[in-house]
Amino acid sequence: MTDSLASPAPLADPHLVYDPVAGDGPKDVVILGSTGSIGTQAIDLVLRNPDRFRVTALSANGGRVDLLAEQARKLGVRTVAVAREDAAPALREALAGQYGGEPLPEILVGPDAAAQVAASDCHTVLNGITGSIGLAPTLAALEAGRTLALANKESLIVGGPLVKALAKPGQIIPVDSEHAALFQALASGNRADVRKLVVTASGGPFRGRTKAELADVTVADALAHPTWAMGPVITVNSATLVNKGLEVIEAHLLYDIPFDRIEVVVHPQSYVHSMVEFTDGSTIAQATPPDMGGPIAIGLGWPERVPDAAPAFDWSKASTWEFFPLDDDAFPSVNLARHVGRLAGTAPAVFNAANEECVEAFLGGALPFNGIMETVIRVVEEHGTPVTGTSLTVSDVLEAETWARARARELTNRTATAEARA
Repeated sequence: MTDSLASPAPLADPHLVYDPVAGDGPKDVVILGSTGSIGTQAIDLVLRNPDRFRVTALSANGGRVDLLAEQARKLGVRTVAVAREDAAPALREALAGQYGGEPLPEILVGPDAAAQVAASDCHTVLNGITGSIGLAPTLAALEAGRTLALANKESLIVGGPLVKALAKPGQIIPVDSEHAALFQALASGNRADVRKLVVTASGGPFRGRTKAELADVTVADALAHPTWAMGPVITVNSATLVNKGLEVIEAHLLYDIPFDRIEVVVHPQSYVHSMVEFTDGSTIAQATPPDMGGPIAIGLGWPERVPDAAPAFDWSKASTWEFFPLDDDAFPSVNLARHVGRLAGTAPAVFNAANEECVEAFLGGALPFNGIMETVIRVVEEHGTPVTGTSLTVSDVLEAETWARARARELTNRTATAEARA
């Protein structure tokens, strides 16, 4: 069945510039997830471009308070937020050590702290939090009228209708490398002339293996990504290609392109980050060496480009770029993502939450690699008819996630028990 377009206006449109605080001088930026991979690279970009950007607030989970305190001092921020309440004393101590008797920045603590700084006075909020806990800060930033540089794909996946209801035209700029690539490629033409989006995938560490050959892979095997250096959850998602399934849903929501016009192709070199095919047969590809500096710079700087944000190719050297079709039997995650994306409502939240629990179980040795998707498929099937439409609320999303996590844990515990008995 052919999908229909969800709405006449995409969430992310490179032809529209949403500027909540027009004026001269550096853009004021809030960075959520500042001690993670996206956050640390964003801070490096800011420090290299003080004439363009000024960070006013930082937030982090609380696992690396020494780094968070060092970032706060270097950037001279007004506010530091930490989600874990038990990390607050160590953060205050680390800040006191960094500031040496000078007044400390404001400190916010608790699960709502990131949402508080997301709504604070600034131009752009970079949401670099990992996981669906990024939804509340995303909604807070949009409601406060900030430009949202979105690296937290899960908040759009689990709360798509909620995000779409709040976002103004041009207010969201995607930071995922694939969606930043589509964003840039779409700038070369009109939406009416788009035939399809082509999302590239590295194929992860198991490209070319059959489903049977994946049965006995280890955690170390799954974490050995051939191209990107990422955290364990994202790296396992790349190995199962769940990340690519999430990106297909995200592309549909960001650009309002039907699922049957969003294709996934395996590109091991990760040089081409995604492509747009137009109705005249032309394909526009965005390509750089694998590096997140470029997408982060697009998120913070658009419509301007930041010079030397990322490395460029040396075109004087020979190279080979390969493209392969996706093996849907070995990697069923992309088609499952399309299915839950079409169901919409709470279905994507169930898919994402069940996957997060299963990945943790796999990393902890309680679930085999193929068991991740087998369990997620079962949880999605058991979920039944999702809550959809304008009646969807944040509570609905949270309840669906809670149920999915609990059911996934029940199933993974049964699997672990059965294997122990065997």
